[in-house]
Amino acid sequence: MSSHVSRRTTLRLLTGAAAATAAAATDTPATATAATAPVPARSAAPPAAARRVDELLARLTRDEKLGLLHGAKDPHSLGQAGWIPGVPRLGIPPLRLADGPAGVRVRARATALPAPVMLASAFDPALAHEYGRVIGHEGRALGQDVLLSPMVNLIRTPYAGRNFETFSEDPLLTSDLVAEEIRGIQAEGLIATVKHFALNNQEKDRTTVDVRIGEQALHETELRGFEAAVAAGTGAVMGAYNKVGGAHACENRDLLTGVLRERWGFDGWVMSDWDATHSTVPSLTAGLDMEMPAGRWYGEPLRRALADGTVTEDAVDRSVRRILTIMGRFGLLDGTAPARPATRDRDAGARLAYRVAVAGATLLRNERATLPLTGPAARSVAVIGPTGTVPFASGGGSAHVVPDRADSPLDAITARAGEGATVTHALGEDLYGKPLTVHGAPLDGQRVRPGKTYTYEGTLTLDHPDEWTFVVHYGGTRPTVLVDGTELFAAQDREAELFAGFGLVSTAPDGLKVRRRALRLTAGRHTLRVTATGGAQGQLFRLRRITTATRAADVAEAVRAARAAHSVVLFAYEDAAEGRDRTTLALPGRQEALIDAVTAANPRTTVVLNTSSAVTMPWLERTGAVLQMYYPGQEGAAATAAVLFGDTDPGGRLTQTFPVSDTRHPTAGDPRRYPGSGGVQEYSEGIRTGHRWYDAEGVEPLFPFGHGLSYTTFAYAGLVVTPARGGGLTARFTVRNTGRRTGVTVAQLYAGPSPDLALDQPARILAGYRRIELRPGQVRHVTVPIAARTLSSWDPRRHAWVLGTGTRTVRLGTSSRDLTLTARARVLPV
Repeated sequence: MSSHVSRRTTLRLLTGAAAATAAAATDTPATATAATAPVPARSAAPPAAARRVDELLARLTRDEKLGLLHGAKDPHSLGQAGWIPGVPRLGIPPLRLADGPAGVRVRARATALPAPVMLASAFDPALAHEYGRVIGHEGRALGQDVLLSPMVNLIRTPYAGRNFETFSEDPLLTSDLVAEEIRGIQAEGLIATVKHFALNNQEKDRTTVDVRIGEQALHETELRGFEAAVAAGTGAVMGAYNKVGGAHACENRDLLTGVLRERWGFDGWVMSDWDATHSTVPSLTAGLDMEMPAGRWYGEPLRRALADGTVTEDAVDRSVRRILTIMGRFGLLDGTAPARPATRDRDAGARLAYRVAVAGATLLRNERATLPLTGPAARSVAVIGPTGTVPFASGGGSAHVVPDRADSPLDAITARAGEGATVTHALGEDLYGKPLTVHGAPLDGQRVRPGKTYTYEGTLTLDHPDEWTFVVHYGGTRPTVLVDGTELFAAQDREAELFAGFGLVSTAPDGLKVRRRALRLTAGRHTLRVTATGGAQGQLFRLRRITTATRAADVAEAVRAARAAHSVVLFAYEDAAEGRDRTTLALPGRQEALIDAVTAANPRTTVVLNTSSAVTMPWLERTGAVLQMYYPGQEGAAATAAVLFGDTDPGGRLTQTFPVSDTRHPTAGDPRRYPGSGGVQEYSEGIRTGHRWYDAEGVEPLFPFGHGLSYTTFAYAGLVVTPARGGGLTARFTVRNTGRRTGVTVAQLYAGPSPDLALDQPARILAGYRRIELRPGQVRHVTVPIAARTLSSWDPRRHAWVLGTGTRTVRLGTSSRDLTLTARARVLPV
């Protein structure tokens, strides 16, 4: 393991100034060659476009310039996240900025695509390109100009609330996917924004935590995806909430200027995350160009700073130029932008959503040929779990999309099972509560007219102590509910309130918002008071309850259904959203007890996981199969049914390691590592992120990175690795489908350390991969290049990449822990 990261050695000299690099080159050992940078120099803007920007800058007033540097309220909002007013008199159009990690997030309907982590599970950059094109096309059709996506922060801790919005724990896979998604988005004329720069790897304390990381680890892990995004031409970068090395990311000169612009040559603009700007002069001079969503710092304060000379006009012009340059590149300044599509192509979006869900479906376990469902198993099925009937298309927060449609898995399974089959359903775990009636009060569907107030006062009488979960559904202002004088649904923190109503457990099937509160009640009488206001529009609300008795009845019903059926498909969930991290890797609620009861009744149970990230599985050995479906988008039900019945092979592989328990993963047991201590967080795992940490520590995971099963079998043979030009390697091998079904395998190559580098190196790194689909008996000869950058390490003394020359061991297999073939080849100096 790398040594403890001290405050003084964190984030030093990230910029790699030319003088330092030149000096370092003189003492580079003969066995270690500086790696060629993958980021090409950004070509200059065409002369006409540059002249147009110069002309506009000369004609803009100071107020107009400032108006381009911060968000404002859109007078004709489409429900998007942000708006820049533009300058109509000069033909500079406004910019609408929409969230969009899994589809365009506005009030209107859009294709709800599978979560990015599910896209990544396909290990297919070409599919990421198509994913980007669908979002780009729909964004333009929905009147948007800038997409606040993709998110490229690595999956560092399994607790992070937005792991479903990003790709992977691995730098290479992440880099490949983000680059292609950006190319796809921007090919449709929508400006992409890679986020969150940098080290926003958790939601807990995200606005205050100060991340400390060594220079080598920073460049070899988190920054790889951002660098690839810049190389792919991303138009914008979003700064993160957190601090890095003591400075807020949105005013961190080392990151925004040193790394992003001077080292990588980025010529687009940097915007803040929403309310992530903390200053005027320091942030602007550090390299932040645009404050979102309003002008707290870049409005009147920036005007005053210009007036008193603490900020120069040149500094403002520099930021305006960056914004106008990208607008010009996309044809927004001279009328050459492609015409907006008149409508979305809903059918194309749906087809792509289905393909991604199928390609990313990851079969983790399959014992006793539980899957696919065929013969008797396909004709008698019990579907269990609340998400068996409630479509679970997307996570909460800024990833939420209003889908065109979303079927329930029960309906899709019933349709696929066909005539003559028996498909039943049992709830098992109640999300929304049973009706609560107190002395005849209509609390389970009370309508409050506009301008009116509804009140109720009464008593609840319990015969014995019990734990009650009160559940309120509401369509307007949240009702006030007091039990024994205690308010149950008080306002939460700002972010929790902001994203309330965007997620599975926080939204009822009919669209009402949902809040819940558990109380342990004593036997006897308890006072209940309810107040609900109608507001301007009126509202409907419901007050419900979940008790020990209702829970037991739900589980008993599920057990009866399981016993009566040949096979069981049990849907389990975990509902994640921006603004909060998980507190455990266990499934929420009492789902583990439900799985225990159902699998005891019927071992032919498949657990389908609709979760954001890794979960622990103490129930694993009692199941027949486990299918990871993440948040599968609007076509998730059809895709799930197709995989369950074997109409298609489960094509996904894990892009993150699943740990055995809450105590056996890279951020466990050390609060300095996660979530931070005293406001400071240390990435003391260094370069050993994800699967690299499990290898270094000798920790056995529940499921390793890259794991995923097929309905057929494959044989790998003939691995040969040879040197390639430019310091890379070329791997060649054959793959044969040895089974009786068409299926997918993902070949994965892992490279060992260089003997010539006196630098910290992982035991092995993902060096290359290839998604392969083969018919029964089909053989394919496969060639996979291994790039020099992948075989390089960042030298913090030289502040540069250094190629890891010498004989390298390359292993081939189907996960980071299932490597069956080995070859060695010499990496030659460039």
